[in-house]
Amino acid sequence: MTKSTKWFLGILAVLSMFVVGVVILLVTVFPLRPGTMETVTTGSGEKLAVIELRGVITGSDDVVRQLKKYRENSSIRGILLRVDSPGGAVVPSQEMYEAVRKTRDSGKPIVVSMGSLAASGGYYVACGASRIVANNGTLTGSIGVIAEFLQVQEALQKLGIDVKIVKSGTLKDAGVPTRSMTEDERQYFQDLMDTVHRQFIEVVERERNLSHDDVLNLADGRVFIGQQAVDLGLVDTLGTYEDAVRIAADLAGITGEPALVRERKSVPWWAPGLEDVTDTMNKLKTEILERPVLSFRFVGPY
Repeated sequence: MTKSTKWFLGILAVLSMFVVGVVILLVTVFPLRPGTMETVTTGSGEKLAVIELRGVITGSDDVVRQLKKYRENSSIRGILLRVDSPGGAVVPSQEMYEAVRKTRDSGKPIVVSMGSLAASGGYYVACGASRIVANNGTLTGSIGVIAEFLQVQEALQKLGIDVKIVKSGTLKDAGVPTRSMTEDERQYFQDLMDTVHRQFIEVVERERNLSHDDVLNLADGRVFIGQQAVDLGLVDTLGTYEDAVRIAADLAGITGEPALVRERKSVPWWAPGLEDVTDTMNKLKTEILERPVLSFRFVGPY
């Protein structure tokens, strides 16, 4: 490696660390939620609540909070959950599924309307619903677990950077990016993934009333197009968002057009573009600082 190349790599590493530092500073010091939530009602009939689950799943608080609020509100006859997500972190997916299932079991109908992609963790959440509606072009399924481990030891060596680790416990530093993973560590993480994968399979078996062997044949991470998902029993029916609204209204015993109730973020007049910046910064924060070890996530293009 030439001296100029080493200088270039060194400068690149310093700049990368600077960017990471700036991101951490901004998301830590400055408030990233300039707006407040307001409830908006469209229409004048009996009420259906609409909740949206969009993008990579990194947390469950907002969806779980809304499900609880509408579940306990007697004026809300049913709930429509719009899912357009490739999945994400395991625990938030499981928490939202439990909240959806609890809502259904309470006697309040909840219908999932799938958008372009409702895969992996997005599908896991949907399994708790009273009815699942997919579009013809929806990609769903992707029943599997994935873990990604960044390996940077060769790059550090080229830069002359050495990392020393002091630990107690053989597997305490398993998965660190500064050295290669051993076979024992790889098997350790594989065992974790297999256990969580079994949990996913059990949920699909129970909620979709499918045999263990049938689910095993589907649980290799593949996604399925809408009609395939219906034929395989992963989804109840094909339909648009409007069809899902009608199905939810019928299950709730609503005649005529329902009124749709949803939350909307109110952004102050002095910060019209700050919400987009906020979302971008929070996504960067998640990628840099909060990326989960195990994910129910579809890793194709999204």
